[in-house]
Amino acid sequence: MKVYHALGALRDRVVSCRRCPRLIEYISTVALNRARRYQEWTYWGKPLPGFGDPYAQLLIVGLAPAAHGGNRTGRMFTGDSSGDWLVKALYETGFANQPISTDRNDGLRLLSAYITAVVRCAPPKNKPTRQEVENCSEYLTEELRLLKRVKVVLTLGRIAFDGYLQQLDVEGDHRPKFRHGAVCKPAKGKPLLAIAYHPSRQNTQTGRLTWTMWLKVFKKIRRSLRSTCN
Repeated sequence: MKVYHALGALRDRVVSCRRCPRLIEYISTVALNRARRYQEWTYWGKPLPGFGDPYAQLLIVGLAPAAHGGNRTGRMFTGDSSGDWLVKALYETGFANQPISTDRNDGLRLLSAYITAVVRCAPPKNKPTRQEVENCSEYLTEELRLLKRVKVVLTLGRIAFDGYLQQLDVEGDHRPKFRHGAVCKPAKGKPLLAIAYHPSRQNTQTGRLTWTMWLKVFKKIRRSLRSTCN
């Protein structure tokens, strides 16, 4: 039960965080000036903690909540197209109990998976500053410390990839290259690293990331977990 309490305390710290004035102002403004299609919603409008199984073997690290996705619904990768892609893939490979993610009370339960991000507030134009990433880094550090059973870390997009490797302090010739679909060992004693493009509309609607490419990553992770657990 200790991990539940520790993650709960971390959640409270994240939600109450006010370290990045630019981001706090932005998510508050978005929450007040709701998109026309979401006029009936009361936006979350606060920093977002990670969520999922405290005993997860798969940790998924994204960039940040979406302005009208997680910032609206109160849960990462929930209520936007990126979340649709992620949760469907998790469901199809046995990491989630349902294929949809619409709001934080929709019954979604992650199975041996945990979702987090390098930045906990939606940034303008999805572009956090280096300082904003640094301000959030201790929350990811704490999650990595508490989620002791993680065997694979999946990073979604370049910023998540760089943010996670910064946690490991991997540089120089030992630093993995960003390549969609790659699975590697980034450092001795650390979980496997799986690398993927972010399932943003910019990638999925242009064909840079297809559903086949995307699902293949999760199938590869599932195979890796089976082999490491045997």
